[in-house]
Amino acid sequence: MIVEFVLQSSDVLCRIRAEYTEMPGLKLTAPQAQRLLGLERESCDRCLASLVAAGFLARTCDGAFVRRDESFVR
Repeated sequence: MIVEFVLQSSDVLCRIRAEYTEMPGLKLTAPQAQRLLGLERESCDRCLASLVAAGFLARTCDGAFVRRDESFVR
């Protein structure tokens, strides 16, 4: 059960990375990311927080998520 959850989370993290990589300048709020990815709120929040902690995403002053290498240009 735990292994399945980890694998699903890994797949979701890869998908989020792909979305941000394929769409430069992508800026999403947590609810927008949740809708785009078809995730429940808790799962989406956990994945976004994980990518922020890993340095891939950053939060803007208005709370949106952007790729870290693009976040300070705005």
